[in-house]
Amino acid sequence: MQTVLDLHQRPLRSLRVSVTDRCNLRCSYCMPEEEYTWLERDHLLRFGQLTEVVRAATLVGTRRVRLTGGEPLLRRELWRLVEQLAALELEDLALTTNGVHLAQQVETLAQAGLDRVTISLDTLRPERFRKLTRRDALEPTLAGIEAAVQALPGRVKINTVLMAGVNDDEVHDLLAWAQDLGCELRFIEYMDVEGATRWSASRVLPASELLRRLDQAHGPVEAAETSTSAPARRYRLGSGQTFGVVASTTAPFCGSCDRARLTADGHLFTCLYGAEGLDLGAPLRAGEGAPELARRIRTAWAARTDRGAEERLARPDREASLTEAHTLRSAPQREMHTKGG
Repeated sequence: MQTVLDLHQRPLRSLRVSVTDRCNLRCSYCMPEEEYTWLERDHLLRFGQLTEVVRAATLVGTRRVRLTGGEPLLRRELWRLVEQLAALELEDLALTTNGVHLAQQVETLAQAGLDRVTISLDTLRPERFRKLTRRDALEPTLAGIEAAVQALPGRVKINTVLMAGVNDDEVHDLLAWAQDLGCELRFIEYMDVEGATRWSASRVLPASELLRRLDQAHGPVEAAETSTSAPARRYRLGSGQTFGVVASTTAPFCGSCDRARLTADGHLFTCLYGAEGLDLGAPLRAGEGAPELARRIRTAWAARTDRGAEERLARPDREASLTEAHTLRSAPQREMHTKGG
């Protein structure tokens, strides 16, 4: 099959595969509520089924896959899925994790065929970490990052969600720490996606303000080479250190978005802001294989008009969160931690 294009001529090049909706942290920007409705465990796709969906996606042009969650390392023997996906000879097979269990697993994952890992870390301060995540897990997270640097040298990135008045005073410390480790840091604007039920516009630190502060502190900040479809714009400090900025809240990149998201129970979302996903789990369980699933994916993507972040930016009521918590409890596939961010 040929590469499928949507109605804005965007190809389906990247697929984010959530392997679980469960997480061992409760980050305030992603899972701020006390209670959640979880996916039924017997509805979660097995590794062989997830691999079949990815194989179907490759038939319509997908070449990059990222494993996400929830927290993907909570899924037992994740290395087996990595091994199966690596056999598909993708251009890139990556993992996004909070790092808490990474130290024990990263070497096995690398041996199974994992190409890269991105680790979420929003603070270097133990007390602040506990406040942001409602868990005491900074030490194992840092250990996981160090283990990843050893197992995947040059292939580790750090994601930091910046929130005004919360952790934006750590920008310089985080940059210095990342440089010492040899990792590229990516600053992400606080996004008002579904699941961010406590989101407030006042907590968003715009990329323009971040760059102004860095320019003031470090001298002129220069643009660095960036992939056209990558969510992060890359920059270089005068010291030569590079970093990324994901300005999806104030400067959406819908025009170049080439990614879809698969929930752990088999729902395909063509936009992070999408309210409904294509159920691939049911036909998969009924016996459909990659060719049949590929036709379903092709049809859905070819009809795609999504520009969710741009539409959200234009809404006059953007001061408040996108969706109320009670709405999400009856539609858990819409949650940020279920879609896979």
